[in-house]
Amino acid sequence: MRLRGRKGIRENLEAQPELVVLEPEQYKGRWAELFGNDRPIYVELGMGKGRFISGTSVRNPEANFIGIDMYDELVRRASEKARAAWSELGHETPPSLMLARANVEKLEDIFAPGELERIYLNFSDPWPKKKHARRRLTHPRFLEMYKRVLNTDGQIHFKTDSETLFEFSLNSFADSGLQMTNISLNLHRDGINEEHVMTEYEHKFMGKGMNIHRCEVVIGERALERYDEIRMEPYRISPDERAALAAEEAEELLQVSASEKSESED
Repeated sequence: MRLRGRKGIRENLEAQPELVVLEPEQYKGRWAELFGNDRPIYVELGMGKGRFISGTSVRNPEANFIGIDMYDELVRRASEKARAAWSELGHETPPSLMLARANVEKLEDIFAPGELERIYLNFSDPWPKKKHARRRLTHPRFLEMYKRVLNTDGQIHFKTDSETLFEFSLNSFADSGLQMTNISLNLHRDGINEEHVMTEYEHKFMGKGMNIHRCEVVIGERALERYDEIRMEPYRISPDERAALAAEEAEELLQVSASEKSESED
């Protein structure tokens, strides 16, 4: 990707230490200290122009957010999006959002084991050539990295417009023994899904009538326990329902018995 940045872009980023982190490695294991609280930390890898991370942070004040990108110009644009989104709530600087310039390859240099609770992968580069498969952010080598930095409530939320990347990713998740849920081959089938903040790419692809693929990956031990509870909920019955079913079965048996007795007497 080639980006034509504005003159003085580095100075622009350096002038925003309350929002932009240019050397995120120094906060490894100390991000909660930087935010000033112990709320869960959600990270978007490859945030682009920042529409998603900005909007999602506004909607979810109960968590802290970090948007990561390796390009100075994208970090600058994301900073503008972030300030604009939070200004509508009266905040000059986002209180629960930081933007970091970094390469995803260095993720474990930035975050300590178990420091994150959620990772967003939105419209990552599909790297279509087979020889570049290892660069895909859903390749098993990245998944192993994610598992180490995610905590016991850890999850991955993944969206893409690329059918081939989605297929590759589902197989990668399965081969890595990961639990998938909320899989969608067309997230906005019935119109724009208002539950999800759209990225710049998503808005563009939606305008072209393209399908958006999405799934969630449950990784942390506690998250898996919660998933199992939710998954089985539709099949659970209350004591009253169980008693009613037993009564119905007893009534059916009586009817069958009475019918058989009547037939034998005839």
